[in-house]
Amino acid sequence: MKHRTLGKTGQKVSEIGFGAWAIGGTWGEVSVEDAEEALNAALDAGIDFIDTADVYGDGRSEKIIASVLNQRGGERPFIATKLGRRLSPHQASGYTEKNLNEFVDRSRVNLQMDTLDLVQLHCPPTEIYYTPEVFTVMDEMIAAGKIRSYGVSVEKVEEGLKALEYPNVASIQLIYNIFRQRPAELLLREAKRRDVGIIARVPLASGLLTGKMNAATAFAADDHRAFNRNGEAFDKGETFSGVPYEVALDAVEDIRRFITGDVTMAMFALRWILMNEDVTVVIPGSKNRAQSQANAQASGVDALSEETMAALKQLYQEKIAPWVHQRW
Repeated sequence: MKHRTLGKTGQKVSEIGFGAWAIGGTWGEVSVEDAEEALNAALDAGIDFIDTADVYGDGRSEKIIASVLNQRGGERPFIATKLGRRLSPHQASGYTEKNLNEFVDRSRVNLQMDTLDLVQLHCPPTEIYYTPEVFTVMDEMIAAGKIRSYGVSVEKVEEGLKALEYPNVASIQLIYNIFRQRPAELLLREAKRRDVGIIARVPLASGLLTGKMNAATAFAADDHRAFNRNGEAFDKGETFSGVPYEVALDAVEDIRRFITGDVTMAMFALRWILMNEDVTVVIPGSKNRAQSQANAQASGVDALSEETMAALKQLYQEKIAPWVHQRW
């Protein structure tokens, strides 16, 4: 497992992380046993970066992480969590000093940590990026010893660029994959220049880039891939990267011809992201031991050729960009 430095935190983290959304909820049923096995397998494979949030299963994800780490003992991995989406309604007016501190305190209890490694504003309303008082509250929580560092999880490139103006923002989390290439035009480079880490989420486009889905694939009623295709519950871009399902399936067939040997499409898709050195860590989700082990193997996949990278860029521009490029 290779490691990269998470921006100004100075922390070395595995370039493949563990995305803990699936073990919390809205990805279909995942038993506690499977969730624990998935996390243990990731840690056994050398993954030492875990990304979660207070709303993943209403704290279930954070609590499972704490339980597994207590059972394992030894050196603790780097844990990033998020706050803000517990607000209902989720509005900028709710990002008060009181609420933010209460959210952090709740995560400290769930994760059984006095000081959280990294806390990210969880895709807040765009207005928040123009509200310096919110970032001042985060600075004060560092001073109080509640958190070591903070970052933002964004929906749009423009939000990430605005966040870079705040000097203590240590990381930006965003969707970046073969189907969402716009961040590479400017944002990733600017983040690197300012020593801000990049956490790439939804790397497999909600499973599309595993190559295992087809027009007949069915999803459980509590799986966001069934109920959020048009943004019914949260931003549409979080489900299948915002690409219409049938359009994406067609593009997946084009991608297959670039994959050779025993490399799976998921490993290939993760390696594509890691080809960009401005990315710190990619956080695929996992619902069981096998998925965690497969995700970790992507760190050892050979670099993709310049010809392949150019062809995938052209594929994106021709088939995918019209649906997503200017939206996010």
